[in-house]
Amino acid sequence: MGEGGCCPSMDLFRSEPMQLVQLIIPIESAHQTVSYLGDLGLLQFKDLNAEKSPFQRTYASQIKRCGEMARKLRFFKEQMMKAGVLPSARPMSRADIDMDDLEIKLGELEAELIEINSNSEKLQRAYSELVEYKLVLHKAGEFFYSARSNATAQQREIEARQVGEGSLDSPLLLEQEMSSDPAKQVKLGFVSGLVPRDKLMAFERILFRATRGNVFIKQAMVEEPVTDPVSGEKVEKNVFLVFYSGERAKAKILKICDAFGANRYPFTEELGRQAQMITEVSGRISELKTTIDLGLMHRDNLLKTIGSQFEQWNLLVRKEKSVYHTLNMLSIDVTKKCLVAEGWSPVFATNQIQDALQRASFDSNSQVGAVFQVLHTKESPPTYFRTNKFTTAFQEIVDAYGVAKYQEANPGLYTIVTFPFLFAVMFGDWGHGICLLLATLYFIIREKKLSSQKLGDITEMTFGGRYVIMMMSLFSIYTGLIYNEFFSVPFELFGRSAYDCRSDSCSDTTTWGLIKVRDTYPFGVDPKWHGTRSELPFLNSLKMKMSILLGVAQMNLGIILSYFNAKFFKNSVNVWFQFVPQMIFLNSLFGYLSLLIIVKWCTGSKADLYHVMIYMFLSPTDDLGENQLFTGQKTLQLVLLLLALVAVPWMLLPKPFLLKKQHEERHRGESYELLHSTDDSVSVEVNHDSHGHGHEEFEFSEVFVHQLIHTIEFVLGAVSNTASYLRLWALSLAHSELSSVFYEKVLLLAWGFNNVIILIVGIIVFIFATVGVLLVMETLSAFLHALRLHWVEFQNKFYEGDGYKFSPFSFALIGDEDE
Repeated sequence: MGEGGCCPSMDLFRSEPMQLVQLIIPIESAHQTVSYLGDLGLLQFKDLNAEKSPFQRTYASQIKRCGEMARKLRFFKEQMMKAGVLPSARPMSRADIDMDDLEIKLGELEAELIEINSNSEKLQRAYSELVEYKLVLHKAGEFFYSARSNATAQQREIEARQVGEGSLDSPLLLEQEMSSDPAKQVKLGFVSGLVPRDKLMAFERILFRATRGNVFIKQAMVEEPVTDPVSGEKVEKNVFLVFYSGERAKAKILKICDAFGANRYPFTEELGRQAQMITEVSGRISELKTTIDLGLMHRDNLLKTIGSQFEQWNLLVRKEKSVYHTLNMLSIDVTKKCLVAEGWSPVFATNQIQDALQRASFDSNSQVGAVFQVLHTKESPPTYFRTNKFTTAFQEIVDAYGVAKYQEANPGLYTIVTFPFLFAVMFGDWGHGICLLLATLYFIIREKKLSSQKLGDITEMTFGGRYVIMMMSLFSIYTGLIYNEFFSVPFELFGRSAYDCRSDSCSDTTTWGLIKVRDTYPFGVDPKWHGTRSELPFLNSLKMKMSILLGVAQMNLGIILSYFNAKFFKNSVNVWFQFVPQMIFLNSLFGYLSLLIIVKWCTGSKADLYHVMIYMFLSPTDDLGENQLFTGQKTLQLVLLLLALVAVPWMLLPKPFLLKKQHEERHRGESYELLHSTDDSVSVEVNHDSHGHGHEEFEFSEVFVHQLIHTIEFVLGAVSNTASYLRLWALSLAHSELSSVFYEKVLLLAWGFNNVIILIVGIIVFIFATVGVLLVMETLSAFLHALRLHWVEFQNKFYEGDGYKFSPFSFALIGDEDE
């Protein structure tokens, strides 16, 4: 929805007059024309090639080309995000970049970046392998050095024991040991490497089972996580040495190492060779580190170069792709020299579209200008409301229910006032309203900065509705002043209370014993009446009766708007047999109840309105007695009851018969027209009959049943909808009670302990409860109930909402989603 229109009132009441236009565009200026119309954003193209698949259309190859460039740009964006390089936004000039040059440049940059990444991956893998190899050399070297030391110590101990503790058996055993055949001794082999620590236990268990325990395993923990050469991720590993005997055992060990992702590295038992290998590996690690750093520096410089122009390239490619998508919706002339376009545009945009066509012809050096003409059609046009940043959110609230039919009365105009006001009736507390207003002002003051940032889902939703929330908070402050509630506490803001206690026994929680000692409190509810629970629950009664008054007023507004719709679309049947009986029925019952409420307030009568309304139906002729509020009330009730009873058959019976009569007259008129028509008109009428054959027969029973359902729905809805407005009272009471509980049971209770720590804790709990429950949950609850009152109780009286939104081709509406 475009942001325009300085005065939202008339723009929002009826949608903009629309027209179906046809454009005949020369081939040479087609691209430029569509591009300028995309900048203008006031023409919704119709797809004239709906029967063709995307691959059969004229500009399929160009779209494929743009898609390939978009894929390269997405690749660049991913690489920049990984490297932490942010693209810089600069204003774009159309003459800066040519699409052919851009395609070549993007290809070269992609190839260069892929080569750099490939080389970097190879170098990084080699570097990680060398780091792991160095760890194996250190840890395995420690194994062998420790084993040699232990063997030497044990040999010395045995020799010392043999010399010092000789016996008759010792020489024979020693001789037997020394005389063993060296050829029969078995030489053990070993496999060394690293295995992930989380797989170590399973690794050892499988090795033991596969070799039937004929292996010896040594392992040592590596203190710091190492980069795995295969996955490139940091992994905690252990160095292992597996000693085995025989080639079959070796083959099994190698297979198990591969299955567990254990990286194997060669190792020598010679001490001198070990030191030499450690030195060589350390030198190669240092060289690779230098090479990798230089490669990363070159890659970062390349990504920064891409980032400096990324937004320009991305915007250009997205615009180019959208232009060719639009061109594919146009039909090509038989001469293949022109493209024919059809689309909807607002009437006020005619001159702007024609100017764009002339500029496109001039800039593309076309010898022939584009042709603009208005077509006459019976198609229903799209709905377009000119909104601004203030009215957009209110219009979206209505559109979420359903888009208005073309030039149907729009509830969005009234929603600007009624929605925040009904919210405030439920949320009324000027302390909470101020908190809500301060939070909203943050979004409004910083809207330029925040509108260019990507926000989270909830934050973005809140930011989009910032002006709705601002109006809700302002109305909440107003109704809070009316209720005289500041975090549920009353104040004497506009003067002293008009009442005072008759004696010292007068309590703050009751009005028993209060006497009026001065003038009436000038604005809102008197502080003494706030919170009364027993004899005179004035504030509670005020909210309940005010809910009924507001509900009846809004439902009457809805019926009046149905009258304006009927008059606008020249539907006299609905005027006399829908609007009039609905107004009579609603106001005979609930309009009269509203009148009684107002009279009771003005006169201070003690009449029981429940009794009056109930016995108006049960015993309409009985005397009212003490429940009579004015002279002639009984007669008025009889007249209103009679009108309500007459209104029901008035809604039900005449309309189906009148519709049948209109259909017969229309059908008779069409038959006469066929006899006197020319050949052209005959063909048109035949086509009309062929398309509308399903509507030729008038099904009176279906129309009557539909009208019966509509009548029952309205009669029952008048009762249920009026009762539904009592949610205004219920939510307001709940909000006030919750606020009072937090104030009395948390803040005042903590204050009563005379302890600083308890007071601080109480204040913190009070703040979190107020913010979490009253400013978040209660705000959402009141918002949803106000939404329901508008969608169901108000809009169902007049709003069909079966239209479709005007969706022009506009570069401003191009999304950045990956395709």
